[in-house]
Amino acid sequence: MQLDQVAFAWSTNGRFATFPAFTRNLQLEFSVKKSSLLFLLLLIAFGAGAFYYFRDTTAPTVTLSPDSGAIAPVRPLELRLEDTGTGIRDLTVTLLQQGGATPLMSKSFPAGTTTIREDLSLAAANLSEGPFDIVITVGDHAVYHFGKGNRAEQSFSFSFDRTPPLATVISTGHNFVQGGSALVTFRLAEEVSKAGIVVADRFIPAHRQSSGFYACLVPFPNDLPEKDFVPRIQAVDLAGNEAMTGIFYRAKEQTFRQRRINIDDRFLQAKTPEFKALVPEAGTPVDIFLAVNRDLRQSNREKLVGFAGQTSATPLWEGAFLRQPQSATLALFGDRRSYYYNDQKIDSQIHLGIDLASVVQAPVHAANTGRVVFAGYLGIYGQCVIIDHGLGLQTLYGHLSKIDVAEAENVSKNQIIGNTGLTGMAGGDHLHFGIVVAGVPVNPIEWWDAQWLKNNVDSRLSAP
Repeated sequence: MQLDQVAFAWSTNGRFATFPAFTRNLQLEFSVKKSSLLFLLLLIAFGAGAFYYFRDTTAPTVTLSPDSGAIAPVRPLELRLEDTGTGIRDLTVTLLQQGGATPLMSKSFPAGTTTIREDLSLAAANLSEGPFDIVITVGDHAVYHFGKGNRAEQSFSFSFDRTPPLATVISTGHNFVQGGSALVTFRLAEEVSKAGIVVADRFIPAHRQSSGFYACLVPFPNDLPEKDFVPRIQAVDLAGNEAMTGIFYRAKEQTFRQRRINIDDRFLQAKTPEFKALVPEAGTPVDIFLAVNRDLRQSNREKLVGFAGQTSATPLWEGAFLRQPQSATLALFGDRRSYYYNDQKIDSQIHLGIDLASVVQAPVHAANTGRVVFAGYLGIYGQCVIIDHGLGLQTLYGHLSKIDVAEAENVSKNQIIGNTGLTGMAGGDHLHFGIVVAGVPVNPIEWWDAQWLKNNVDSRLSAP
């Protein structure tokens, strides 16, 4: 008897019997389960294959900076590629101009390379001036598209420009005195991204006026030797071409006063508590004084450059600047100060303003029309107000006991903005009056002089 024809079961009378039909049912059930399992395995395999095939259907992204406009030979293009799926596989960059094609780059990358940054230099591309296109093609490691992967192709249009901007100087008779300033005006033959005057390691921004010419107030820093003062116009066009143009000028060095400042314990006990929180690392009163007189002073002067960035592009002042009424001069601009404690020299600094005094807590008048860019506490200057008068020209009022104006407030000439005091590094009640050009302190005496202002500044602002 065949095994597949017999099955054993316990009958009601206790005997064994054969059940061929039961056997056939078991075989059928097993066959169905086997088919179902095979179908399930095939379904899983198909799903896994579909997932693998479709898991990356997105092409890499292409970013080119800049992505249009004028380009100069010296300005590289920054190319960025990104593919967060299977990663970047290959890259080609082609330049098209006047019907010709020039390969710029062709690279392959291993799987998993998700981000690429490349600089595209045009220096060796032998471009002619005029329009050109850059075509970027990039593919990834995906198996989508029957193993070909995802591909992206983008075209960017530019104009090649190798001609530097031409600057024409308008103003004449540029007379600079060390610690002073003067206005330079010039025209440019095209739109630019940057224009101004370079002096040593400083760039002084120029401001375009409504009639199209550029005006730049140029300081002659008090600590810069005359041989190193060589002002030149710098202009960078929209393509990135840079031009430097010289100007005719005369520069004169100054001899500044040498002053001895004696520091005693009485002064230190009166002033150093005000600064203790600003220089917590300093220990003794002398240490606090030196930290303030050196480091904090330098930090405060660096902030003046930041305030200069808040200037008006057009002049706000009206005529000569006012000197505080009925005030006596206590210290001059450019004084070379040597500080002594117990008859020992401990420091040296340059005084970059004019100290004026009349009576205790005297009213302080705005020297000219302008807009307040700072009103608050500023280290060595104590309670301080800074007013912008346009073209990078600003006035500073230090050591105040009271401030009567707020930042962003417009003020008129001769308006009372506060009262004198002895806040900050002041040994007595007075006003520290400063004039700052592009963040560089200059001598206020020039700006108090109506004739000097007319000859060196105001007359040049009406340039044709």
